[in-house]
Amino acid sequence: MMVRRIATVAAMVPLLALAACGRSDEDSSSQTADELSAGPATGTISIWAQGTEGEALPEFLEEFEAENPDVSVNVTAIPWDSAQNKYQTAIAGGTTPDIGMLGTDWMPTFGDALRPTPDEIDMSGMFPANVESTNLDGTHYGVPWYVETRVIFYRTDLMEQAGFDTFPTTWDGFKELARAMQEETGAEYGVNLPAGGWNAFLGLLPFAWSNGAEITNADQTEWTFDSPEIVEALEYVNGFFTEGIADATPDDEPGAAAAAFVDGRIPMMITGPWEIGQLTEAGGDGFADKFAVAPIPASEGSTSTSFTAGANLVVFENSENPDAAWKLVEWLTRPETQVAWFEATTDLPSQESAWTDKALADDPKVSVFGEQLQSVKTAPPLETWPQVSDAADSLVEQIVASGKDPAQAMAELQSTAESLGTGSD
Repeated sequence: MMVRRIATVAAMVPLLALAACGRSDEDSSSQTADELSAGPATGTISIWAQGTEGEALPEFLEEFEAENPDVSVNVTAIPWDSAQNKYQTAIAGGTTPDIGMLGTDWMPTFGDALRPTPDEIDMSGMFPANVESTNLDGTHYGVPWYVETRVIFYRTDLMEQAGFDTFPTTWDGFKELARAMQEETGAEYGVNLPAGGWNAFLGLLPFAWSNGAEITNADQTEWTFDSPEIVEALEYVNGFFTEGIADATPDDEPGAAAAAFVDGRIPMMITGPWEIGQLTEAGGDGFADKFAVAPIPASEGSTSTSFTAGANLVVFENSENPDAAWKLVEWLTRPETQVAWFEATTDLPSQESAWTDKALADDPKVSVFGEQLQSVKTAPPLETWPQVSDAADSLVEQIVASGKDPAQAMAELQSTAESLGTGSD
């Protein structure tokens, strides 16, 4: 979800619609995956894609059409901020395309509108956390297309000015660096961190995961927000705000954090791969040499673990040409195709083997994302997650703005989450 993608998940469809679209146990057990035919794809395939992907696909798919001369692919580019409602309307009216592009955390929303992934499509070489995002009640629906994760962006010139030669890997070292950058470089704050609002809790979860936390039990039938690991992580992050190292009322306007990063007012932030090109362009000549990226710092004895998302390619239940649609999905998710797609769009491949290509492996910034993707988690693919996440965002804001005790906040979140359930119990 690059910047062009972030707004989409915020435009959640109404909760009644969410409930209506959720996959029931009966639906899950009764569906059978398509068995793909031999030979090339034929006929017409319709695909909806959001943002830059929708704009880039028509030219990119000319190669697929050349390899499959009896097929025609019709691409409809749709805006991210209206995509969920458009898909929802199409499902209700029976007018879905053959293929759709769904954010990983949208998967439970569309439930019984999707066809199971055929056995012929091998996902064993893809990042496991992203494959898991297609798993609804034990059946896979769709295939990971591109992935993303969050890492620390930092100003290398200002880190050196603050007296650090290398980026720290621990919580203590990260806070020391942020404080030193603030004190030694003239920066207003040492780091930009989520202080409330949409997806604030999700933005802070990498610190909890990097402290050994889980937000559900293993079979996702119970929430575990009041665990010591999550409380400790929130206490750690809140310390940046109470000590004045991070702004408790940050400017959340699009581009504000990047602007503060470029001009040195806030020399560190947590963000995704789309920011590389945007910062390079915004900073002008030579700025690419003034910043780098690093994995999320971890607590002592824990493993750096970040958030992963991206988009999955799905075939809708009402597809008029599912055989050809799945063949296109398979082609788009081949390692060699994904390398070419990265070069065309900078979307990160879901196929791990694609990361050995020099286009990714030799890029010192992009390769760090590949390193981080070895240890990532997703938002849980549960029907109640949007409501739970909203409640969590509100509590983060209360911690930062009103001084609510993190342990009390997580006890309240646990109670709210238990009342909502997980949808799996």
